[in-house]
Amino acid sequence: MQVKRILVLGNGGREQALSEAYAKSRGVKQVYVLPGNGLVGVANKKVTALTDEKSDYKAVLAVCRKYAVDLVDVAQDSFLADGLADKLQNAGILAFGPTQKASEIEWSKEYSRKFMQKYHLPSPRFASFSDVQKARSYLSGLPEQPLYIKASGLALGKGAIRADNKKEAVVAISEMQKFGPAGQTFLIEECMTGEEFSYFVICDGQDFVTVGAAQDHKTVLNQDRGENTGGMGAVAPCGIVSAKIAREVEQKIIKPFLLGMAKEGRAYSGVLYAGCMLTQTGVKIVEFNARWGDPEAEVLLPAIQSDYLSIVMAVLEKRLGRAKITVDTKIRVSVAGCSSGYPEDYSAVKGKKISGLEKAAALPGVLLFGSGIVKKQRVFLANGGRVFHLVGVGDSLVEARERVYAAMSMVYIEGNNLQFRTDIGWRDMERTL
Repeated sequence: MQVKRILVLGNGGREQALSEAYAKSRGVKQVYVLPGNGLVGVANKKVTALTDEKSDYKAVLAVCRKYAVDLVDVAQDSFLADGLADKLQNAGILAFGPTQKASEIEWSKEYSRKFMQKYHLPSPRFASFSDVQKARSYLSGLPEQPLYIKASGLALGKGAIRADNKKEAVVAISEMQKFGPAGQTFLIEECMTGEEFSYFVICDGQDFVTVGAAQDHKTVLNQDRGENTGGMGAVAPCGIVSAKIAREVEQKIIKPFLLGMAKEGRAYSGVLYAGCMLTQTGVKIVEFNARWGDPEAEVLLPAIQSDYLSIVMAVLEKRLGRAKITVDTKIRVSVAGCSSGYPEDYSAVKGKKISGLEKAAALPGVLLFGSGIVKKQRVFLANGGRVFHLVGVGDSLVEARERVYAAMSMVYIEGNNLQFRTDIGWRDMERTL
């Protein structure tokens, strides 16, 4: 089947990076992003944001018909949880993304941990609860230790609260209610010790191809301090993932995962993101996600030299076993430009003018992706917590970091309301000293 028009569902930097990956394919005439953001399509005439269109199922169907869409990439976690990939396929529209049942590996941490336990995937000890009193009773029987309290549902990457002792854990349990339905069921997990990384493969239910690994920086402050966010930046490739570690991830996590999902009647087809931690006893799973990460997509997708659409079609046609994926050898460092107050209250920044983005993006070796940003009358305005992502590309980590931070120094949010981490890639920098 010849695919000429593609629709990518979502509004972040991830979706913009995906749209530009698809647009590189010669046969593709147009890529639409629904709803997209103010930077989608600014630098690429083959990409268009549909910011005025709705994004519920009926609206997506209407958009597919209106723009003669041949393929829909269901890139956002909430759409997958709603079963949008299933609904589109049932309506006769080609859709890339795991089914609702398969993507439960992300949208229910309770299900995910029980799956890992059943198929002996390396993961932390846990217990799940929907009753606060039962959770507190369980907690009282544990020895004093660091723990994580995690909302089972989707919480924009912010649903995990670290508790250094049981007193803090009690407080964290009470905070689960702030996540609404996502926190109605929650987990109490042992706190693993080690260094985290994200490992990405593309699967067709049986086979997989490896894209690579990146290291996200989840907390709001330097040196991994402060509250969890959707991701403050990333580096790829990351030094912690040696060839030996990559083999361990694939043998002990990816392959058993695919076999287990098939046995469960949930054959997994799409992008799989394994959030991993290298501990003293080997690699363990922090979480599974059923799509590209954000900000990892911004440092991994631009590295793909293969025709990305051809990889996706190999998945949909169940011939991934014969496909290969090639990536370049560049180092990429992304930094999220955020509104002051993120991840808590940043409402005062909404509507503030952003200047310097075009000049920053024009620097050599710099890429720009939008997130919580809108464009009105040729002016960019802040419209969310993570506003944009700048990416530095270089032959070394030092060069990539220098480029991205030089670019970031040129950007300003009205009222001095731009915040960002200044240490993205710090672990790899330490390893090079």
